[in-house]
Amino acid sequence: MKRKLIGWILALVALVAILIVVSGSVFVVHPNEYGVVMEFGAVKDVKTEPGLYFKVPFVQETKKLSKAVLLYDLPISDVITADKHSMVLDSFAMWRISDPRLFIESLSGSVTNAESRINAIVYNALKTVISSQNQEKVISGRDGEIVGLVMANIGTSFDRYGIEMLAVETKTLDLPDDNKDAVYTRMISERNNIAASYLAEGNAEAKQIRNSADKQVKIILSESEADALRIRAEGDAEYMRILADVYDTEDEADFYTFMIALDALKQSMTGEQKTLILDADSPIAKLFY
Repeated sequence: MKRKLIGWILALVALVAILIVVSGSVFVVHPNEYGVVMEFGAVKDVKTEPGLYFKVPFVQETKKLSKAVLLYDLPISDVITADKHSMVLDSFAMWRISDPRLFIESLSGSVTNAESRINAIVYNALKTVISSQNQEKVISGRDGEIVGLVMANIGTSFDRYGIEMLAVETKTLDLPDDNKDAVYTRMISERNNIAASYLAEGNAEAKQIRNSADKQVKIILSESEADALRIRAEGDAEYMRILADVYDTEDEADFYTFMIALDALKQSMTGEQKTLILDADSPIAKLFY
């Protein structure tokens, strides 16, 4: 009986040992993570695809790292522009682990260590970019220009840590409350001065264009009047030539004078008053004697 009990106990112990060995030799990698096999503290293998994998029990261990995009919120800080103005900066960085082996070897696989590097590198890039531009340029570049320059400044700084920096964005990049109104007032004044300068230049150019147009109009009118006078003179000369050709004898000239007098008489006899007083030497009077 005792032997049978001992047999059951040994079988149970063996089963437990087998389960421990089996459970220690397999591991599961999910779609949103990396599976890193460690052997004596060094990276032995990296599993990037989801699935069930095996490892050497008691010799190898596994470490899981996230594939997800991670967000690090940088502390709010003050930065100084190129023209020595202080601004309040609140920003965040979006990053992910791109090389698990490098990440473990350089940062011990610690997200906290990674965030420490991110804080230093991103803040230095932000400070470098902002300190190279004056305050007005920084304020006008808040819609994306600043962060573009920051990403260019960061470059490949995170490659040696197995990190990919996806984006750096600013939540707040503004003036301190104590001088915000004064700066905005100054900027509005400068904008008004620029607008006034553009308006003055536009008015001057418009006046120049109007003067040029008026000059052209005067030249055209003068030339047109000269042409009209020339054409009128040519017409009068042609008229006189035609008359001279038609009434080239004394009788014809008298007839022409007679017709002109009749036309003048007709023009005078209008309205209800039909009485006409003429001088004896008048060409019209000569029609009646």
